Amino acid sequence: MPYLVQKFGGTSLATVARIQRVARYVQQEVKAGYQVVVVVSAMAGFTNQLAEWVTEASQLQLKSQNMTLF
Repeated sequence: MPYLVQKFGGTSLATVARIQRVARYVQQEVKAGYQVVVVVSAMAGFTNQLAEWVTEASQLQLKSQNMTLF
């Protein structure tokens, strides 16, 4: 299985909706047969906010799949 490295940052991670879009894009590559390595970065001063958005987005995704994050 080939590897694919993807890097996201800046405006592609600016909102929860955009983070979810990135997640869908990564999911498509996994379904296409790649082992995906994702690298994320944020603009200076936004790392904590980014972490909160990712947590929120993942909880919404898990809820829609009736799953729980421990």
